[in-house]
Amino acid sequence: MITVDFRSGTLTLSGCSTLPETVASLAVFDERSSLFRARACDYSAVIMALIRSKVPFNDRAKDYQVLENLQFKQHITPRAHQSKALSAWIAADCRAVVSLPTGSGKTILAMMAIGHLKRPALVLVPTIDLLTQWAGTIEKFFNVRCGMLGGGSREIMPITVSTYDSAVLNMEFIGSRFALLIADECHHLPSPGNRLAAAMAIAPFRLGLTATAELDEEYSRVLTDMMGGICCDIGIRELSGNILSAYQVHQLRVELSGAEAAAYHHHRTIYTDFIRRAGINFARKNGWSDFLIATSRLPGGKDALASFIAQRHIARAGSAKLEMIGRILARHPGERTIIFTADNDAAYTIGRRFTLPVLTHHTKAAERKEFLEEFRNGNYPVLVTSKVLNEGVDVPQVSVGIIVSGSGSVREHVQRLGRILRAAPGKKQAVLYELVSANTSEESISERRREHDAFIT
Repeated sequence: MITVDFRSGTLTLSGCSTLPETVASLAVFDERSSLFRARACDYSAVIMALIRSKVPFNDRAKDYQVLENLQFKQHITPRAHQSKALSAWIAADCRAVVSLPTGSGKTILAMMAIGHLKRPALVLVPTIDLLTQWAGTIEKFFNVRCGMLGGGSREIMPITVSTYDSAVLNMEFIGSRFALLIADECHHLPSPGNRLAAAMAIAPFRLGLTATAELDEEYSRVLTDMMGGICCDIGIRELSGNILSAYQVHQLRVELSGAEAAAYHHHRTIYTDFIRRAGINFARKNGWSDFLIATSRLPGGKDALASFIAQRHIARAGSAKLEMIGRILARHPGERTIIFTADNDAAYTIGRRFTLPVLTHHTKAAERKEFLEEFRNGNYPVLVTSKVLNEGVDVPQVSVGIIVSGSGSVREHVQRLGRILRAAPGKKQAVLYELVSANTSEESISERRREHDAFIT
């Protein structure tokens, strides 16, 4: 008889010299331990293959049971799009990715999925803020104590929330204890480190949640392998003005001053001349790495790197942008506003100029908590941030967003829009301003990141 065990984040199959053909493709023989070994994430496929082959087996890998006593404390009346998403996920054998806009109730969808299966669930989140938010939501809706793994907590319960980092470190020990794996902001999951958390879990049921499912070919393949394909994709425009706030997007081109323009073109020329001489092609996957290697090895490389940084800083934080920020804030007095930048220097510059609180990855935990609480209750109507508020912070009252600078990523641009779209009492319309330095590389960057139907006018 074949015995299936969970060992250190993998499955082992022992008690046999060969495997049925349907199972052999999922496992390899491990000569060190003289048994067959498979990925933990292939648990469901291995068990189903053994059943189809009518081979006797003993499943010792699964270490969970149905949660017979799991009950909702609060009744959920799903919106139409949530019911649609849940039905699509169930039709995909409860193993798929759902793409819903920020603010449309992805967390509620997850509660519905947990309630549907009534089995132990592990939720993966990218940040400590989301760890505590999810744990609070689970305890609000279910009659259970929620476990937490990460941020100094290590309590494993039948329903547990973990950061991706903590899950990677602990999954080899706990990967057999959950039937449902929920990956919030699942576009983080395919990274080389995070994917290990999903690979080392046996959970046969999986739900990936994201507001932006766009990934490159490799990461898309990994996400499908680990979580399943996209079963439901609902866009911002489908829910705008109903589930989400109505919104407007204004792209504002601002001119560099004479001195800034001269400095920009001086540094831009040094940078572009170098990449032509070095044969750097940024269309390649490793283009940026090739550039950094070239700057450390080739003549003029250090000057080229310094000029790249200088011209980028000028485009991102020109004086006209600061003046425009002042005019926008004056146009929306007292409205909850987030100002987004691409780097910390620009964020702190804006904070000093307008005497505003600044939130970056350098902000200490206690100060971060204070800033967010004061922002939520309106004592701080404006908050400046680099990238730490791109996702995962729930402040429905925010109605104005100002993008001072950013990358060419469509995902980042959609996430920033999503921060201002949550519905709230008295909130009639959200406004997103995108500031672009004219006649600089920001124009092409802006064009790339706006390639999404949410920005079609």
